[in-house]
Amino acid sequence: MKNSAILLISCKDKKGVVAEISNFIFKNNGNILHSDQHIDFETNTFFMRIEWDLTGFRISRDKIIEKFKPIIKKFKIKYELKFSDYVPKVALFVSKYDHCLIDLLARYRAGEFNCKIPLIISNHPDLKDIAEYFHIKYYIFPITKENKISQEKEELKLLKKENIDLIILARYMQILSGKFIRHYKNRIINIHHSFLPSFAGANPYKQAYNKGVKLIGATSHYVTEELDKGPIIEQEVIRVSHRDSLEKFIGKGKDIEKIVLARAVKLHLENRILVFKNKTVIFD
Repeated sequence: MKNSAILLISCKDKKGVVAEISNFIFKNNGNILHSDQHIDFETNTFFMRIEWDLTGFRISRDKIIEKFKPIIKKFKIKYELKFSDYVPKVALFVSKYDHCLIDLLARYRAGEFNCKIPLIISNHPDLKDIAEYFHIKYYIFPITKENKISQEKEELKLLKKENIDLIILARYMQILSGKFIRHYKNRIINIHHSFLPSFAGANPYKQAYNKGVKLIGATSHYVTEELDKGPIIEQEVIRVSHRDSLEKFIGKGKDIEKIVLARAVKLHLENRILVFKNKTVIFD
């Protein structure tokens, strides 16, 4: 892989934005590897992801934003600058369901994710053997109504100590507090076992089964203080019928939960997501 810089931007759509950014990269001896853009015509907002090779680039990475500031001011740009050689640290949160955890760890071992997974946090001991099999530290924080806040404080201490960049809720059956979420804004990915916004909350498969639906789905989204209403990253559906029992609903659902969560994690790790209001722009 080339050592590259990735710039994610949003601003009001104006003539010359693309030209200015492309010229900034060109005149500093950068070679553009990928460029993708989108305009939200309802809000007149321009979005862009541009990636360029840093080989021979005349500006050191710590000075890029400083040199880019005149363009930022001119177009009032909101930006994120990432680097392809940065390997983020990821924490997995789980409860008792193992299918998403095993799938993520298998993909991680196979090299599908550009990250490090130094730890798993759970409110139950049930999946410790899986962590041990993959040689990953497993921490148990039992959660009750009485100790929830104090346990979250301890979890946050651990996450800070390990320099965690991203949290993945791989079927973690606890609602995180607003205070916890604010520490990791747009950096907590959840998998919800329904095609949101339908069947939010508890027991979505039972809700879907009782409604006699012909499609069930899974949704991966960023976690916000509003339960199951965060910006959606990825979704998928699978057909079901009146012949399927509730157990078959759940079995089919587990298959797509794994796929949807893995896709969302990969998109985040590849810096292909821009959050705008309560939506996401996903770049190719």
